[in-house]
Amino acid sequence: MTELRAIYKCTVCDNVVEVLRTGIGTLVCCGEDMEELKARSEDKGLEKHVPIIEEIADGILASVGDVPHPMEEDHYIKLIEVLTEDKVLRAELEPGQKPRAKFKVAKGEIVRVREFCTVHDLWKKTKNPD
Repeated sequence: MTELRAIYKCTVCDNVVEVLRTGIGTLVCCGEDMEELKARSEDKGLEKHVPIIEEIADGILASVGDVPHPMEEDHYIKLIEVLTEDKVLRAELEPGQKPRAKFKVAKGEIVRVREFCTVHDLWKKTKNPD
């Protein structure tokens, strides 16, 4: 059974999908079960991935890494997503852009901020760590 908002990746072709509606089956791509990505929340290497949340005048600024994450053609932050109890706010990024996005949401409403790196997969920052 899938979980709402879970993110899965195909280990064969690298397709990535997010669950919008739960079901009892398993997700399959290229004839194989897709792998559910578990968001990591602790940086351990040189590159920083855990989102940083900063309050600004009309909401928040979500950035990736205290040292900005690379935004190169083959290694970049594809999305930053803010989850509240009843909303999903998403910014999709491209190589060459800065690894950050503004969202019109109060910091106190945020349940989780997560980001997807094209090389290092899924990362999160939670109000109350899981």
